[in-house]
Amino acid sequence: MSRLIVVPTPIGNLGDMTQRSIDVLKSVDIILAEDTRVTRRLLSHFQINTHMQPFHQHNEHKSVERVIELLQSEKSIALVSDAGTPGISDPAFLLVRACVEADVTVECLPGATAFVPALVVSGLPCDRFVFEGFLPHKKGRQKRLEALIDEERTIVFYESPYRVVKLLDQMIAIFGEERKVSVSREISKMYEEHRRGSLAEVLEYLKSKDPKGEYVVVLAGKA
Repeated sequence: MSRLIVVPTPIGNLGDMTQRSIDVLKSVDIILAEDTRVTRRLLSHFQINTHMQPFHQHNEHKSVERVIELLQSEKSIALVSDAGTPGISDPAFLLVRACVEADVTVECLPGATAFVPALVVSGLPCDRFVFEGFLPHKKGRQKRLEALIDEERTIVFYESPYRVVKLLDQMIAIFGEERKVSVSREISKMYEEHRRGSLAEVLEYLKSKDPKGEYVVVLAGKA
């Protein structure tokens, strides 16, 4: 049956892969992968031999029309990213929107995404929150943060190890050094770590380390 199925993949521990996700990846005609080299390792582990095609932020705009044509020719297609749920700071939105406009069935399986465990274990209110994802690397970064000055809900960011110290520095300048924060890295992996405290305390800790792995920064809202 023609459909696009969005399939979450583990963010660390391969044991987080659901049996339903494995079954879908084995049964579809094509797997669209953010990085075929990364996905090939996952498929090999679960003995999945389905044909792959690249689908990432650099070819997403050009590829959407071709994928819709495949779906309309009765192909079933799964979309995966390198880790987590496609669409959450990974390619997916343009393709899903095109499917909806073309009246193609879209499914999304439940599964891993990094911000949920980071938010839950932060100790900060998680009944209402704002997901900001990755901030711009340069232009617009400061304005995005300043727009959140009066935000009362918990705020969630993604950040790379190369800019996480800079992010907390900027947050102190905008929100004050006493604002509470929880910083998580390597979620579900061997070196999973969560550091909680004021922005000043967590920044001091990060400056004493060599930041590694992808980070989720969970910031308390305005009191």
